[in-house]
Amino acid sequence: MIVVTAAGGPTGTAVVRALRARGEQVRAVVATPGPRPELESLGAEVVATDLTGDLSPALVGARALYLVWPNFDPREETGAPAVLRAAAQAGATRLVYHSVLRPQLRSLPHHAAKDRVEEALDDVVAGTAARWRVLQPCAYADNLDAQVSAAADSGRLPSPWGLERAQSFVDVRDVAEAAAVLLSEDGLDSGTFEAVGPQELTAPDVAALLTAHLGREVTAVDAPASPDEGTYAGRCLTTMFAEYRAHGFTGSPRVLTALLGRPPRTFAEHLRAR
Repeated sequence: MIVVTAAGGPTGTAVVRALRARGEQVRAVVATPGPRPELESLGAEVVATDLTGDLSPALVGARALYLVWPNFDPREETGAPAVLRAAAQAGATRLVYHSVLRPQLRSLPHHAAKDRVEEALDDVVAGTAARWRVLQPCAYADNLDAQVSAAADSGRLPSPWGLERAQSFVDVRDVAEAAAVLLSEDGLDSGTFEAVGPQELTAPDVAALLTAHLGREVTAVDAPASPDEGTYAGRCLTTMFAEYRAHGFTGSPRVLTALLGRPPRTFAEHLRAR
């Protein structure tokens, strides 16, 4: 049995789907009770529980855990190691943590939290049979899907990261397939693996791809995000877009290519599959 947390979100659901495509038995952990037709249709066992509570029922019989922590949640730094430790003590021997590309950017609160979780991994598994692996995705191409739909009507692509710096957008399906590899294949213990898309794209580059895809002119428009320091999530977003505007968010696709056994999907391929 492989346990996937935050399974009701886009990443968790995609990982469940990729694992089920491999024939793996999956327990999908969600935050709240209620019908989960997408997960149920995949054949996953669905368990509702708080990640900061008693996870014993969710971890019974688990041989592996894929830990996705909810986005922009201030409890990750302490909560994620606790979940990983509980899984190791329950007998899971393979722990895979969903981190982020360049977690060492500690000026970004959500990156800093993930960096500290990675730092704790050796202590988490100490005295158990568990081994750890880490996946570090770049920004998702899927994060732009709502803007793609709006651009079809408006002809505009607002860019909170400006018009000059690039990002290496990765398709969530490729992230999920890489996660499935880390959860099910041998020879990858104590490894940290980047999941990065194959192209470095500025907002005007994305707009040009949208123009070709939609058959209408789309123009990238600089749209700075309004600063929000009032909440943890607001601080995360404010610092994130400031970082992307100043430096972009790019990396190499070679590690993901090796994990997948093929090149990652391009942004144009992502658009065609929407």
